[in-house]
Amino acid sequence: AQAGHPVQDFVCCAHWCLQPHSQILCEEMDFIASTILEVAKCDPSASFWGMLGVSSAIVFANTGAAYGTAKSGVGISCMGVMRPDMVMRSII
Repeated sequence: AQAGHPVQDFVCCAHWCLQPHSQILCEEMDFIASTILEVAKCDPSASFWGMLGVSSAIVFANTGAAYGTAKSGVGISCMGVMRPDMVMRSII
């Protein structure tokens, strides 16, 4: 980093600070980090249930998309059998 540059690369209070010798900013960062670490005590199974919810949402979304695509394909195929002149209109 250059002298007088607004962003200095150095470690202060085990955190990256934006200005040199910014003790107040470092103390605030320490307080915020300790507060987050104190609040973040969750049940160990919480991450399991969270990931289960995410994966089930992905499964159901893809299942719904596949079902809709299949129903649309069946409809277009039926239109091609019954009324071949209307196939392009049913696609649009």
